[in-house]
Amino acid sequence: MTAESTQRVGDNSSSRIDAELLPITSAHSNSPTVQGFGEDEKGHDANVRSSTEESIGKRKYWRYFADVTSWTPPRCRWNPEDPSKFGLPLNILFAFSGTFTVANLYYSHPILDVLARFFDVSHERASLIPTCSQAGYATGLILLCPLGDLVRRRHFVLLLTLVTATLWIGVCITESFEVFLVLSYLSSVTTVTPQIMLPLVGDLAPPARRATALSIVSSGLVLGLLFARLLSGVVAEYSHWRNIYWLSLALQFLIFALLWLFMPDYPSTNTNISYFKILYSIIGYYWTSPVLVQATLMGFFLSATFTSFWTTLTFLLSGDPYNYQTLIIGLFSLAGLTPMFLGPLFSRYMIDRFVPQFSILVSLSILITGVSVGTYTGTYTVAGPIIQAALQDFGLQMTQVANRVAIYSVAPKARNRINTGYMMGVFCGQLMGTSVGNRLYSQGGWILSGSVNLAFIGAALLICLLRGPAENGWVGWHGGIRIRRTE
Repeated sequence: MTAESTQRVGDNSSSRIDAELLPITSAHSNSPTVQGFGEDEKGHDANVRSSTEESIGKRKYWRYFADVTSWTPPRCRWNPEDPSKFGLPLNILFAFSGTFTVANLYYSHPILDVLARFFDVSHERASLIPTCSQAGYATGLILLCPLGDLVRRRHFVLLLTLVTATLWIGVCITESFEVFLVLSYLSSVTTVTPQIMLPLVGDLAPPARRATALSIVSSGLVLGLLFARLLSGVVAEYSHWRNIYWLSLALQFLIFALLWLFMPDYPSTNTNISYFKILYSIIGYYWTSPVLVQATLMGFFLSATFTSFWTTLTFLLSGDPYNYQTLIIGLFSLAGLTPMFLGPLFSRYMIDRFVPQFSILVSLSILITGVSVGTYTGTYTVAGPIIQAALQDFGLQMTQVANRVAIYSVAPKARNRINTGYMMGVFCGQLMGTSVGNRLYSQGGWILSGSVNLAFIGAALLICLLRGPAENGWVGWHGGIRIRRTE
């Protein structure tokens, strides 16, 4: 075949496929070799036609799937003249979604020894599972959450939920430890949907009820952390460990279906900024917003007390004088459900009515009381850790709600970026609390680690007192003391 004839075949085939999506036949070919195989050519034509139709069918299938998943029910569509009402049912839906999305990060914690035996790895290697999950969550916080300021959040949340559920199928069925690690990391990257929902709550909820709405959703996040550890331990105790992952898979698809049916659409808050500028601007807010820096530093120290307590509590209860079994230790997480029941009331009658600094001071007083009781009575009465779990989780959660109310007023069109900056401080504090708590407990026991937690709370209290509620600068109390909110 000559170069000229090859060119003619190419030209004819291109125009033919573009025009009719049909294969090349001998009538359009100048190649004597092709013309010499009549029957084979007919079979080849049929195969090409079948492949082309199959490809078109696949494209139609995926296009139909994309159309269905991105379709917004009429009641959820954005109407600026009649915006969606953020009522209690939607608030509970967001809390439910946050609970069982965040739970994915913590199912492995109580069953690391079971996973080590199943995958035939050491306990040290098995500990890489929660490490990869936390690393994936941090990746999602940095790279995905800021996108909430750039895209429509309904479609973004649905996409992330669907990707998480799809990846979770592999977590449920894999027999390879390395694959399990990779999928744990990837699914955790897309498990940041609650951190995209929280700023949306700030947009949808009226200012006078914003703290209450945030408290309900935030309580769902804490419930997810505690519920995952409790449920995972119980399921692994009485059945196969994979059942907790299968249950989580079903919950992920249920969350996707409920959000698809009821999550309201909301326009993107920024259309004239690029993704990389959005990432870079997070650093800029630290330079220009004293409120964000103050809240982030408080979140850093207070979240350290949370992870330090729950990590060292296991050591205390499993040793003398208690020697409790794993299942009983898991039941202690029920004491941490206090924010779920009392948080909305505190938010409505305290945070919604008073300035954030005053609400934070009250919350820190509750924190100090709980940690003090648990630290200095926990070695000889189990009532101490129970009281600490209830009061510490409540005080910490209310402090975070008050901080979010404060930071969301910094830049209403950048709430996802503001939330990302704040959560990075909280996340780093959690890592520090786990590391420091374990080391201090091994050196000086329960009382030493608890005393350092009190020092962390003292640092947060000092940071809170550095700025007054009317102060516009970095430090000071200009504008006087103001307790009630004026907005």
